[in-house]
Amino acid sequence: MALKSYLIVAAAATIRSWEVLSASDGVYSDEAGREARWFGWGGLGLGMARRLVGDVVSGEAARRVALGAQGFGDGRPGGRVDVRRLGKVVERVGVLQVDSVNVLCRSHYLPVFARLGAYERAALDRISWTGDRRLFEYFWGHKASLLPLSAYPLLRWRMRAVERQDWSDPEVSAPWSVVTGMQRLSKERPGYVEQVLAMVTEHGPITAGEASPDGVRRKAGDPDPDPTTGRMWNWQDAKIAVEYLFAAGRVAIAGRRNFERLYDLTERVLPAAVLRAPEPTVDEARRELVNHSAKALGVATATELCGATGGYFPLPTATARRVINELVEAGDLIPVQVEGVTQQSYLSRTAIDRPVDARALLSPFDTLIWNRDRTHRLFDFFYRISIYTPAAQRIHGYYVLPFLLGDRLVARVDLKSDRKNSTLLVPTVTPEPGATDIAEPLAAELTLMARWLNLDRIQVTADGGLGRALSQLV
Repeated sequence: MALKSYLIVAAAATIRSWEVLSASDGVYSDEAGREARWFGWGGLGLGMARRLVGDVVSGEAARRVALGAQGFGDGRPGGRVDVRRLGKVVERVGVLQVDSVNVLCRSHYLPVFARLGAYERAALDRISWTGDRRLFEYFWGHKASLLPLSAYPLLRWRMRAVERQDWSDPEVSAPWSVVTGMQRLSKERPGYVEQVLAMVTEHGPITAGEASPDGVRRKAGDPDPDPTTGRMWNWQDAKIAVEYLFAAGRVAIAGRRNFERLYDLTERVLPAAVLRAPEPTVDEARRELVNHSAKALGVATATELCGATGGYFPLPTATARRVINELVEAGDLIPVQVEGVTQQSYLSRTAIDRPVDARALLSPFDTLIWNRDRTHRLFDFFYRISIYTPAAQRIHGYYVLPFLLGDRLVARVDLKSDRKNSTLLVPTVTPEPGATDIAEPLAAELTLMARWLNLDRIQVTADGGLGRALSQLV
């Protein structure tokens, strides 16, 4: 059945009677199969409906819809990529995840390159962290991210939830270090947060270390006052305080210095028009955020849309159920059945099924592959990030990028920038079983990436047939 016919499905009355069962407990496995649990609030994810309704969508159509929704159906533009095009990519996907790993380049640059090709990275910096700002930095679920300014009013309710410090509220979206750290600071150092805010007010933009009102720092080897955070997130008190102020919306990220956050008062960072914009009700904001997630995914299960773990925009289970029902009743979501999927799926009313002829290397943090279970289902591609896996247990390399060709993920490419020798290193490349005719398009994409990263050479040391073919082509 043609995709257009899905838009006439009327199943709102049926939706109300569904019983949604929990299917996700927030446990993820890495490349070697070990399990790790995310810190955070929100309870269990959404799961499988007992009775599925709606027209049937083939797995191939679902994959094309998903790729088109993520901007891979348009083809890369010719000519210079200006800030308008950069902004349109972020508006479309909704979010660029920010990550500190820099073995290839900072992750937030890569999704834009995957969709637009070569562009000026400094231009993305300008619209993110300067007076030409079109994006702002905040948390999307538990992920540090760059978001379009239009999303700011939609997240004010989450900022207020943090400001209330009701840490049992499942709507609170803040790093675990902030949650446990603020519980301790409110008892041990009353008034400390306001002292940190005063430092930002007087001296901002400043780093977390510069925001300390007394300069007191724990030394290496000192006992960890918040042991549940782990060593990586064992923040100094000033960092906890200023991150709380950031999560509460009282300060914002003005820029970055050597990738370290610079904090300043929100009213000195964001445009006045954004701060004056009418604020929707909490229910309106939730609906808009989940509806945007649906547009960015194209077709998705409830868990993928807004499940507490694995959702594009995570919400507590009961809230997510209600929001999805409201969007179905409004006609923004159309219930469908995707072949091979045991959960009820939903099609965005903006979804389009059309051929996809893409070529892209995908960051491990690209929104197309955020949800690893969804990636496995849509592409038959089991993928786990391996940067936290011990070297001896890595299967495909360290910083491994899936290679998208056409509408399939056809290979895994381990990449590293050797900046000292101006070389893009390819230590490992692994084709998917049955994938053919990969070498030439992958060589072309690696050549484009090397030029974009201002690297003069490409060195392929990967063995195997694909590795040998690449080394001859680049």
